[in-house]
Amino acid sequence: MILSCPACGTRYLVPDSAVGVNGRQVRCASCRHSWFQEPNATDLATPESFAPPPPAPISRTAQEPEGGRSLGTPPMGVATSPPADGFDDLRPPPPSIDPYASTPPFRPRRNRNTVMTVLAALAAVLILVAAATVAWFGPKAFAGWMGGDGATSPLMLQVIRKPERRTLATGNELFAVSGRIVNPTAVAQPVPDIRAELQDAHGRVVYGWTISAPVHALPPKGSADFDSAEVDVPQGSKALNLSFAGTDEH
Repeated sequence: MILSCPACGTRYLVPDSAVGVNGRQVRCASCRHSWFQEPNATDLATPESFAPPPPAPISRTAQEPEGGRSLGTPPMGVATSPPADGFDDLRPPPPSIDPYASTPPFRPRRNRNTVMTVLAALAAVLILVAAATVAWFGPKAFAGWMGGDGATSPLMLQVIRKPERRTLATGNELFAVSGRIVNPTAVAQPVPDIRAELQDAHGRVVYGWTISAPVHALPPKGSADFDSAEVDVPQGSKALNLSFAGTDEH
C-alpha cells in the first residue's frame, strides 16, 4: 500500500502487512509528522490476494512506525533506500575511546621509575668525570680557577741558617729552622702563615707543621725573620721544604 503524509504530502510504499488490519501509528521521515494510518480497505473486505499495482515514483521509503519495530521488506522490484535519519535509534553507538590506550590521541604514559633511573645514571657519570678531572689536573689547579687561596704570593722565603738537628737531654730529637720573609714589591703585602714539610730521600713528606707569620703585613721592600722548632721529628727526613700556607709555592 502507499502511505501519504498529510502534513507534507510525501508518499511511501510499504507492505500491507506492515499496517495490519487494525491500522497503526506511523511517522513521516521527511517532516517528522506522526499520524494514525487506517488499514487498506481491501484488507477489510476480503483476504484474497491481488496483484500489486505498478510501482509509482516516490521520493523516499516509509519511515518505521513508532515503537522501534521494522515495517517489513518492501515489494521486489521497487528500489528503496533508507532515509538519512529514519533509523537513528537502530544505529550502533559510536565506539568508545579507551582512556588508558597508548595510541593516539593519547600519548603513552611514562614510567617514573625509568626516568629516575636515567637521571641517577647521568648524575653518577658527571661525578665520575669530575673526580677524574680533579685527579688528572690536581686540586690546586681548580683552587686557582675558582678564585681560592691557590694564587702565588709575591713574597719570598729565605733560609738564613742551616736547619739544626740535635738530641736533647731527655732523648728527644729537636729540629730548628730559621728564615726570612722578603717583600720585593713596591707595595705592602699581607703575610700568610708558613708551611714547613720534611721529606725523605724519595721526596715523600714524612712530617709537616705550620709556622705562624711573624707579622701581618710587610711594607714595600721590607722583610721579617722567623724561627721555629719541633721535637720528635722522624729521623729519616732528609730535606726541608718551606712554602706559604694556602698557595702552590714550594
